[in-house]
Amino acid sequence: MLRALAVDDEQPSLEELLYLLNADPRVSSVEGASDATEALRRINRALESGPAGPEAIDVVFLDIHMPGLDGLDLARLLTGFANPPLVVFVTAHEGFAVQAFDLKAVDYLLKPVRRERLAEAVRRAAQFRDAAPLIPVHEPDPDHISVELGGVTRFVAVEDITHVEAHGDYARLHTPQGSHLVRIPVSTLEERWRSRGFVRIHRRHLVALRHIGELRLDAGTVSVLVGPVELQVSRRHARELRDLLLRRTTS
Repeated sequence: MLRALAVDDEQPSLEELLYLLNADPRVSSVEGASDATEALRRINRALESGPAGPEAIDVVFLDIHMPGLDGLDLARLLTGFANPPLVVFVTAHEGFAVQAFDLKAVDYLLKPVRRERLAEAVRRAAQFRDAAPLIPVHEPDPDHISVELGGVTRFVAVEDITHVEAHGDYARLHTPQGSHLVRIPVSTLEERWRSRGFVRIHRRHLVALRHIGELRLDAGTVSVLVGPVELQVSRRHARELRDLLLRRTTS
């Protein structure tokens, strides 16, 4: 059973979130806070009472845009605590997902919150709280990878992915149609897709060789053009990349 704190400066949104959380049988208690400062005071009291105390909080459902201290500010403060509660962001803005996951958020929900999507966030929070191992995602086939946007699962063809950008334990997959954030480290994708023509060019970037349009040399620096995007190649990867591209053009 989870003990939750919901934080939102808009009263209707807060009341709706409290209603949905109270209706979930896995949530034993839920309180509301109308701003991040009030939430921080409650979290401090919860930590002082200990994990078994009457004011303990397991997970915070946190809005981002709030006056004064915003949700991202509060989440950053919590990373400095010894045993902070888990964080699930609940926001109307998709553009903060990368920052949220860099702050180790359990989930990122878009408003208006759907009951089934919130239920999935509660499940994830319970799993993290109990330190249960994450269930590995089994892709439907090696030619696709599943991505989630706003609670909808889609399957992206690996051959459409031009390059991958590292974001801690997450990776952003870039395609000509857009990008998708997935909870897989770039190192895992590098190993998985090496045989499919993906090569590491930088600690932050994995690139599909077939999508490289140009290799550029300028004053000792190396970069590649992938569609309209120019990506820097680190020195440690430059020679391997040149050799791979040369073999590719002569084979």
